[in-house]
Amino acid sequence: MLNILYLLPKNLLSRFMGAVLHIRFPKVLALLLIRKFGEIYNINCDEAEKPLQDYPSVGDFFVRRLKTGARPLGLSPYVHPADSLISQVEVIRGGSLIQAKGKTYPVDDFLRDPQAKQKFENGVFATYYLCPTDYHRVHSPVAGQIKSVLYVPGNLWPVNHWSVNRIEELFCVNERVVINIQTTTGDLALVLVGATNVGKISLSFESQIVSNQGSTTARQIHYEPAKPVQKGDELGAFHMGSTVVICADAELRSSMNLDALLSLRDQNVKVRSS
Repeated sequence: MLNILYLLPKNLLSRFMGAVLHIRFPKVLALLLIRKFGEIYNINCDEAEKPLQDYPSVGDFFVRRLKTGARPLGLSPYVHPADSLISQVEVIRGGSLIQAKGKTYPVDDFLRDPQAKQKFENGVFATYYLCPTDYHRVHSPVAGQIKSVLYVPGNLWPVNHWSVNRIEELFCVNERVVINIQTTTGDLALVLVGATNVGKISLSFESQIVSNQGSTTARQIHYEPAKPVQKGDELGAFHMGSTVVICADAELRSSMNLDALLSLRDQNVKVRSS
């Protein structure tokens, strides 16, 4: 399987898959396909912002927004950024993040920030894995200010159990978008990681950054003044499933309730975004 994945043009295939999902069939056929898609993946269609017949393609339904009030925000200063399973949670030590048992990757390379090792030491990171059943928009886990966004081109390896246990430094190899948020307590980096069949990653606050468009050049945008963001605000969307990684510094760590995150990881319980 590994040799086949090496040979496949994963980025091109992913763009093709994204285009196929967004084909606009006649309305009746589109509705049938969307209903079948929802049935196969056991999607709660009642949460969708619009009636199913108003989505022109399966791809548009896949990145649906939710009805206003569908996910009331709690009182915690930290909320989960995406519908997902938490596959990894640990305190960050020595500049290393855990990918899988016996495999790590460097936080400074992952975030493309030479200061990241020092900045996030004794902080905490969490890896959120999305699958097709999930709502695929990503929300800010905290209130603060978006200081910058960075697009890092790369490969589109799968991010499933097989890959995270075999591909060295997978999350540093794959294409990703890094959103840097400053809060009144500390700093947080939210990273949307691309994967096979992720047609693209789009951002809600920045139209100039769209992943998997054939670019091989990294691009960073700094905001002066910074863009304010509230807890639960939409940040972007995966156009198919993938992974979100959160890195929070030591000052912000206390607001994330590490024990609760560890319990969710150990119980393999799916979490819901705002």
